[in-house]
Order: sequence, then structure tokens, then C-alpha cells
Amino acid sequence: MTPKAFILAAGRGERMRPLTDHTPKPLLQVGGQSLIVRHLQQLASAGVREVVINLGWLGAQIREALGDGRDYGVTIAYSDEGWPALETGGGIHHALALLGDAPFIVINGDVRTDFPLRRLVERAQTMSASDQAHLVLVPNPEHHPQGDFVLSNGRVVEPADAATSRHTFSGLSVLTPTLFATAQAGAFGLAPLLRCAAAAGAVSGELHSGAWSDVGTPQRLAALNA
Repeated sequence: MTPKAFILAAGRGERMRPLTDHTPKPLLQVGGQSLIVRHLQQLASAGVREVVINLGWLGAQIREALGDGRDYGVTIAYSDEGWPALETGGGIHHALALLGDAPFIVINGDVRTDFPLRRLVERAQTMSASDQAHLVLVPNPEHHPQGDFVLSNGRVVEPADAATSRHTFSGLSVLTPTLFATAQAGAFGLAPLLRCAAAAGAVSGELHSGAWSDVGTPQRLAALNA
């Protein structure tokens, strides 16, 4: 079965102001194409047909721009959170009824990468029953030198000490509904759930050394467009 995908698109984009004062960050453009349209096209090319997008800050603009998804080869369902939005973990938890019981792909709406999403489709289809998540990590960028997670032999593990080398979470993952089994409705981050699952040995991972950018500031957006 082909997995569904979830695109995180509800955030305010504080660091991207003033560009995001009137435009939601996923609709900002690189090379004349919005970040979220590129995601939809890449997901469709990977075989994904059902996409869920959460809406928060200026969400009506995203709904108006993308419609039902048919122009991009997918069907879009929207998970409205209102404002303030529910953060990464809370937003996914809020949308679980739309995502179903199987592993699903998650993509941050504000990243740009050449990672082949078909790999995440295949991972979702072959996910071990004991795993709750699979993370795509990248080499640490200049703006995040400390990294996020330790990768060892294809597993995301708890570091032995503070000096252990970490990689940065790319914002691409495969998650299972069981990751949220103990979560309560409301606003909360995804990272604590991932760390708890990693400590339990339930998170796999891989390192992507290709193109990747967290389009988090006007300067990074300008650099990509240049």
C-alpha cells in the first residue's frame, strides 16, 4: 500500500519576517516555484497520491493556492488548526484521523532538498513493526552546528555523552501512529517524542549528504534563489 504524506505548513515563520507577515512560509518561492508545490510534485513522482496539509498561519492562502491537489497529481486533505497552531507534534496528532493506521511520510513545509522521496515510500511500506519512526538526517549546517540526533549503524540512538557527534534532522521522516499513543491533544513539539522512542530503540535513520536547506530566514531564501 502506498503511504500517505503529511506536510507541516501551519507555522508563523517568525525568523522569515517580514516576508511571512502576509505570505505563509510554504508559499515562498525558490526559482519561481513555491516550496510546497515542489514537495507535492516530488511526492507525486514518488507514487504518493494522498497528502494531508495542516493549516494555521494564513492557512486560507495555502488552501486557495493548492486547491484539492489535482493540478499536482495528488489529493489534498486539510487539517485546520486555527491560530495559534499546534506545533509539530500537536499538528500531526491533530491530523491522525486523516492519516490512518499505517506509517506515513512527514515533510517540513520549509525545507528544500533533492532527497529521493521514493526511499521514504519504500521505508513506510517495509517499516519494522517494532519501529515508531525513521529519520532522514543531514550534515550539520552552519546555523545549527550542534546537530540533533546520533546515528549509529542505521539506528538513531541516545548519545553516550555530550561530546558525541550528532547530525541535524532534515525535517523528512516516516512516522507511525504508535509514536503518538500516549500524546494528549494540544500544542507540543515532535522532538521529545522522537527522543523517547530513540531511547527505547524504536527509531531508524539514514544520512543524506546531498542538497538540503532549511529555508528559515530571508538570507537563506535569497541564497537559494541566487
